[in-house]
Amino acid sequence: MSVIESGAALHEAHRDNHTHRDVNGGWLRPAVFGAMDGLVSNLALMTGVAGGAVSQQTIVVTGLAGLAAGACSMAAGEYTSVASQRELVQAELEVERRELRKHPVDEMEELAALYVARGVQPDLAREVAMQLSKDPEQALEIHAREELGIDPDDLPSPLIAAVSSFGSFSLGALLPVLPYLLGAQSLWPAVLLGLVGLFACGALVAKVTARGWWFSGLRQLLLGGTAAAVTYGLGTLIGAAV
Repeated sequence: MSVIESGAALHEAHRDNHTHRDVNGGWLRPAVFGAMDGLVSNLALMTGVAGGAVSQQTIVVTGLAGLAAGACSMAAGEYTSVASQRELVQAELEVERRELRKHPVDEMEELAALYVARGVQPDLAREVAMQLSKDPEQALEIHAREELGIDPDDLPSPLIAAVSSFGSFSLGALLPVLPYLLGAQSLWPAVLLGLVGLFACGALVAKVTARGWWFSGLRQLLLGGTAAAVTYGLGTLIGAAV
């Protein structure tokens, strides 16, 4: 009795602990990419303009314009990209749906062959395929998973991707502008806040990956800082030339 209870407790613990984060929701990639891109691109844009020895007003206007333009561009691009991907998947699902309707026996044999290839005994594989093929929608879902590697019920949302990109880009792009809006008179507070933001974004990304927070933070700091330094140098050269 105690063995049974112990086994049940272990099963319960395994069920409660064996969970995974959502990796197909369509929000994480555009949100992360948007925040990083907003911070790096706007910081680099502002440092490049500042390198040309322009007025503080010009730098602020440039930063705000870069925020607005970049956020709209990111949202439109993500929406179009994810919508196109979703439409392609739906088209392939329709092809599979037609095949299941026109050639049900062939599709059942195809599914059985997939299970056999994975080590299931042929008779058992055929029986499983026959049982799964009785429901057309279930059969479509199984074939989509096995042949296309997708879940028809868990396709990414274009709207979620667009909103995530717009919001995260705006937040990232706002950081280097914020010191000026709060009264800063030079570029360096904006650069400092931007670099801190780069490290913080990289460290936060590590929370949903297998990388250490310090590695991810330093990597993003190095990449973004290099971009800002390069554009500042180019701005200085161009400003001196004109």
